[in-house]
Amino acid sequence: MKLKITITTALLFAFFYSSAQEISDTKFGKGLINFVAKDSSFSVKFAPRFQVRSISSWDHNGNIYESPEHNFIVRRARLKFDGFAYSPKLKYKIELGLTNRDVSGANEFNRNTPRIILDAVLKWSFAKNFELWAGQTKLPGNVERVVSSANLQLINRSLLNSRFNIDRDLGIQLRHKSNLGGHFLMKEKFSISQGEGRNVTEGNIGGLQYTGRLEFLPFGKFKSKGDYVQAAIKREETPKLMLGFTYNYNQNAVRARGFAGNYLFRNDGSIYETDQTTIFADAMFKYEGLSFMGEYAKRSAKDAIAKNLDGTPTGDIVLTGNAINLQTGYMFESNYEIVGRYTTLDFESETGKLPQEQYTLGVSKYVVGHKLKVQSDISYSTEDGKEDNIMFRFGFDIHF
Repeated sequence: MKLKITITTALLFAFFYSSAQEISDTKFGKGLINFVAKDSSFSVKFAPRFQVRSISSWDHNGNIYESPEHNFIVRRARLKFDGFAYSPKLKYKIELGLTNRDVSGANEFNRNTPRIILDAVLKWSFAKNFELWAGQTKLPGNVERVVSSANLQLINRSLLNSRFNIDRDLGIQLRHKSNLGGHFLMKEKFSISQGEGRNVTEGNIGGLQYTGRLEFLPFGKFKSKGDYVQAAIKREETPKLMLGFTYNYNQNAVRARGFAGNYLFRNDGSIYETDQTTIFADAMFKYEGLSFMGEYAKRSAKDAIAKNLDGTPTGDIVLTGNAINLQTGYMFESNYEIVGRYTTLDFESETGKLPQEQYTLGVSKYVVGHKLKVQSDISYSTEDGKEDNIMFRFGFDIHF
């Protein structure tokens, strides 16, 4: 293993050294390498990025806030490759994660190895307005999750997303877009996937996962795909709105959150299975310097309490409930932005979890859009209506 890493490092060093004296016409934020074959048979763009974070957290113990806990981390470090192969109608994307948070989650179902691969997907435009995707990538879930972590207007995504999103999986997706008249657009996205999340190598334990999403854009397209970019990086001269609705059904799911969480093992080593359903309704709105994102999520299960074969509880419970997330920001001409977010979580009684609320206020400076930015935010959280936590975060992003 060490030999492979050494050889790979040596090859990368040799490549960059051989190119060090060349002048490229690419720009910062457009990819470190942009290459198209002379015969136009393929292309590749290489774009590394990383995020550094400082986090300070104060827990409330019922009387006072305790001494803060400080943490400094490289939150994300990614290597992304994309382009086309053979024909511009056949596109691909590969994204690799390098940090502990990116690669954690080793278990017997992925041969106890780091989960390095985030995306490995082909996208084939086989007919007008149709695309067929195959491989591992994000499912068409809530808009906040599908927005890249490179394009967030706060330090991280909301509690709604961390508890109820459906994330990445391995399978196929069919996508289509229609013009309903004038500027009115509709997009349809359908997926059939393995159901257990990314990097599973030892086969599908439960059933498959089925996802469908409809999006309506009554005022036409956003600039630069801005319906999936947070903040008014590109100012819209006229109002733009995207309304999205997602239905996800994970048949015989074997993990506490469908695609993620603990596997629901019984005492005899077998795995408890139950159907899980997740729905999302969300919106993205932009006009000039104003941006707004709203989301509703709900997860339910046929039987949320995992049971042994004799009917006794195993101790594991499917995370069911619902959440609302509202987020708005205003981008000034100086490229400073002020952002506010409100999130509420309400869990089903069998989970044993108390309702939560979180209020977040953030400030960002976009030096080169999302490609080079400095951000900070502060959050105040309650649990069951009582003070729970205060958290301050600061960080920067750099994306080549």
